[in-house]
Amino acid sequence: MKKILGILAILTIAIFTLAGCGQQASKGGGSGAGKITTIKVGATPVPHAELLEKVKPILEKQGIKLEIVEFNDYVQPNLALNDGDIDANFFQHKPYLDNFVKEHPEMKLANVAGIHIEPMGIYSHKVKNLNDLKDGSLVAIPNDPTNGGRSLLLLEKAGVIKLREGAGVEATVKDIAENPKHLQFKEVEAAQVPRTLDDVTIAVINTNFAMQVNLVPTKDALFIEDSTSPYVNILVVKNGSEDRPEIQALVKALQSQEIKDFINEKYKGQIVAAF
Repeated sequence: MKKILGILAILTIAIFTLAGCGQQASKGGGSGAGKITTIKVGATPVPHAELLEKVKPILEKQGIKLEIVEFNDYVQPNLALNDGDIDANFFQHKPYLDNFVKEHPEMKLANVAGIHIEPMGIYSHKVKNLNDLKDGSLVAIPNDPTNGGRSLLLLEKAGVIKLREGAGVEATVKDIAENPKHLQFKEVEAAQVPRTLDDVTIAVINTNFAMQVNLVPTKDALFIEDSTSPYVNILVVKNGSEDRPEIQALVKALQSQEIKDFINEKYKGQIVAAF
């Protein structure tokens, strides 16, 4: 009988001990400790995914695990966001988002924060100055509406063409009012424009894609957007998600001094912080 009572006493002590350990584990180091929140963000590789990689450790300290889903086009990231496959995306500027939503009114996407500007540039493997363009030269530009219009505005600013009055950011090749050198235009997907450099005279390339083929905008471009460019790259979420704590933490991390310093040191003017 004494042996049975002894065993029961030991079991009772063990149960209370385990219960105490469980309570301590649940409390952890404080409120929310030990709880990991995962957030998926879609991004194009350079520089967006690179910037997100830099904020990973910042978010980890707050119990947020950042998963980066890379895309190589400008359509799928918004479709994936709308379908709920990702929580946010980081690859586009506001004019592109505005146009995308206009074309897809069923999608409710919101701009949460501006992060950086990537100046678009005009590049060539065949001429060293835009004044060297010959009559009938072939020009490659992005085929999506926003970047296509942006590239034409840049060509106009460079004095190569003149657009009809009021064409604005939605300009297309049909809006070219003056084309003194009778330039021919080849419209391709933005990510593919760098690959046309050997086939065309000049190409208008987004900075992120120029960087992927080792083109430095401030050194290699014949003409480039200046720092007053309105095309700020933004973090986008679905409507109603703007105030989620993890989204706000991501915004704060992306707009931190640490990221601004990284942008300045890593890209040396190729990319400019917009905060």
